[in-house]
Amino acid sequence: MKAEPVAGAGFDPAFIPGITAPATPLAKQEEPGEPKDPEAEAPDESAEPKATEEAEEGDTDEDEPAAPADGPVFEAADRRARIVADHKGVRLSLDEEACEFQWAEIAAVESESPRFGKRYTITVHTPDRRWYPIEIEAASRSRFKEWDDQLDAVLDAYFEDGD
Repeated sequence: MKAEPVAGAGFDPAFIPGITAPATPLAKQEEPGEPKDPEAEAPDESAEPKATEEAEEGDTDEDEPAAPADGPVFEAADRRARIVADHKGVRLSLDEEACEFQWAEIAAVESESPRFGKRYTITVHTPDRRWYPIEIEAASRSRFKEWDDQLDAVLDAYFEDGD
């Protein structure tokens, strides 16, 4: 009986919850007494086209938005940052970096409007006491109230706190 490897930052320093997936375990290593199966090593030609078709179908999921759900959606963006909160969860992106949180992975979502300036801050907190802030620059300060109302509507519809 072999124990399954534990995934996470303790075993993979590049693992960041919500941004990267844990590293996949190495392929099963051959035991010294195990005989080699020549049929298992030969590539199956019929499986190759099938994998290509699946990859092509999978690519369209990212390029085309999914069918919209009947519910509130919060979206705010500026020239560098973007946040989207909908029925799937919360997605943050800054320049080329992006992360996605499903509602089950979120402990709290906090918004902050500055007293001066136009940078609206949203912070996603996870149960393991990590937080992911993002700042969106508004065209005017009047957008803060509108964004707060939209974000509250999304949180009321999809987020279930532990109460």
